[in-house]
Amino acid sequence: MTHSKITRRRIWTIAATIIILVGVFIILIPLFWMLTTSLKTYAEAESMAWLPRKPQWNNYFTALRAINFWRALGNTLLITFLAMTGHVFSCALVAYGFSRLRFPFRDPLFVILLATMMIPAQVTMIPIFIEFRALGWVDTFYPLTVPAFLGGSAFFIFLLRQFFMTIPTEMDDAARIDGCSHFGIFFKIILPLSKPALLTVALFSFMGNWNDFMGPLIYLNSPEKKTLALALQDFNSLYAVQPHLMMAASLVIMLPCLAIFFFAQRYFIKGMVITGVKG
Repeated sequence: MTHSKITRRRIWTIAATIIILVGVFIILIPLFWMLTTSLKTYAEAESMAWLPRKPQWNNYFTALRAINFWRALGNTLLITFLAMTGHVFSCALVAYGFSRLRFPFRDPLFVILLATMMIPAQVTMIPIFIEFRALGWVDTFYPLTVPAFLGGSAFFIFLLRQFFMTIPTEMDDAARIDGCSHFGIFFKIILPLSKPALLTVALFSFMGNWNDFMGPLIYLNSPEKKTLALALQDFNSLYAVQPHLMMAASLVIMLPCLAIFFFAQRYFIKGMVITGVKG
C-alpha cells in the first residue's frame, strides 16, 4: 500500500472519529442537562444555569416521595416482567412455526402477519378496549400482560423467524432421528442457539412496557395500580412549575432502561446483525 493511500485512510479515520464524537456530544447534551437540573435549586433551574452551585441530592428523595415511587415501581416491574416473558415465549413459538414447519398457506399468512404492523394502533384502540371491558378486565393488569402470551408482536415474530432461519435445518433432522418432537427441537436446539435474538426481544419488550403510557392510561384507573409513567404524569401536573424535581423523578425512572441497554448491548447488536443475514 502506497504512502498516499495510508495517509488518505488515516485522514478518513480521523474525520469519522471526529464526526462520531460530535454526534455523541450532541446526543448526551439533553442527558447532561437533565442530570444537572435535577441537582439544582428552584432558582437555579429557573435561571437556566448549566451547573448547580451546590448539588441538591435531597431533590431525588422529595420527588420520589411525591410520586409514591415504590408502589408505582412494583406495579411497573410486575407488568413489565409478565409482558416480557409472554413476548419472548409466545413470539418464539410462533416464529418457530413459520420458520421450521410446513403447512398450507404458511407464506401468505406470514405476509398477513407482517401487514398488521402497518395498522396504526389508534385504529384498533377502541375495539380492543370494548373487548377488554366486556371481559371485565378494565382496571386490572390483564390487558397489559395477557396479550403478550397470545402472539405478542408481529415485529418480534419477524425478528425471531429471521434468526431461526439462520440455524441449519440439518440439526432438526439429527434431533428427529434421536426421537425429538417439535417441542423438543424447539426447547433443546432452537432456543439455546437463539440467545442473542431472544435477549433482543426481551430488551425491546422491557423498554416498551417500562415506558408505556397509553396502555396504563386507558386500562388502569385505581391510584394504587398506577405505573411509573402514570405517576410521572400526575407529578408533572402537580409540580410542573418545579423543573428540578421533575428532572429528578424523570432521571430515576429512566435509569433502568439505560442500565439494561448498557449491559446487554453486546447481545442486542449481535442479535440484530445475525437476524438480517438470511431472509
